[in-house]
Amino acid sequence: MLFGYDKVPLLTLPTPIQKLHAISEMTGCDCYIKRDDMTDYGMGGNKLRKLEYLLWDAQRQGATMLLTYGGAQTNHGRLTAAVAAKYGMKCAILCLDEHPDQISGNILLDRIMGAEVYIRPSDGTDEAEQNRRFGRQIIAQYEAQGERVYEIPVGGSNTVGLRGYFECGQEMKRQLDEMGLVPDVIACAAGSLGTYLGLWLGARHSGLTADVCGIAISPFGEAKERRLMEYYAQCCQEFGLPQDARREDFHIETGYVGTGYNSVDENARQAIYTMGSKEAILLDPCYTGKAFGGLLDMMRTGKIAAGSKVVFLHTGGAPALYTPKHRAAIAADLAEGVHLLPR
Repeated sequence: MLFGYDKVPLLTLPTPIQKLHAISEMTGCDCYIKRDDMTDYGMGGNKLRKLEYLLWDAQRQGATMLLTYGGAQTNHGRLTAAVAAKYGMKCAILCLDEHPDQISGNILLDRIMGAEVYIRPSDGTDEAEQNRRFGRQIIAQYEAQGERVYEIPVGGSNTVGLRGYFECGQEMKRQLDEMGLVPDVIACAAGSLGTYLGLWLGARHSGLTADVCGIAISPFGEAKERRLMEYYAQCCQEFGLPQDARREDFHIETGYVGTGYNSVDENARQAIYTMGSKEAILLDPCYTGKAFGGLLDMMRTGKIAAGSKVVFLHTGGAPALYTPKHRAAIAADLAEGVHLLPR
């Protein structure tokens, strides 16, 4: 039990920390990767750690259905679908997004695992309010059918789900101690902030002295700044932890967003090719590719000093490689290496 909540033990833990030998040689830093893409269900990813705690909370409330939100290609939605399938629950994923041209990537996987996917184009007003209205409508529909719906926010990023990454911070401390490794930097993608903040809190609580760096994959403006500090205050209050951090104690790199969330991004693609060709590990174009591209630039430009010990958290997301816009850009980059020979 962690801060009053138990979890449903879905996962084979700990996930490994592996040395990136070729990346280390290339960058002049001592680089490692924490493989949270190797979690057990639905093609894996970081959201399963959050869902262990969210599922326990849903079960104790007698829920028969999980409902969550995200973009049409949400990784969190895919893994919510996986957990629902594994535990005999219904699942609905509500997406404010443009209608897709084809059923691909995570949407295809959602449907394979039995989830219902609702996609509604945004009307341009506040997305949180749109989601509230959207959720009320779909929840009422299912409750009228006799379902007990457990509602999960975007990314599983509330104080319940955050416990999964608080626990991951503790797990990393044990692993790093066993390895005799004291990292200077622990880096991860920062989106809805539950993974980043949970890891930051868990690392700090465990005595890790590393700079826990979140690399923003979407615009980090006033609303995100406010959300970070409000989320931190909520966690400290609920967990009984001292609220003694200031904004400057949280390291968020905001310069690698590109043109926006899930944008087709040249730097992210180059990071994907670098990791794939040098370490045979697949990143994704929305989260880990963009974050790892930022991390490579930080090492190249001296934001991270040569010789530093760096751990990158791989949060999964590889199905995004197969979505039309990203697949088309990758195919255009790599087509010349495909040799079509005559019979």
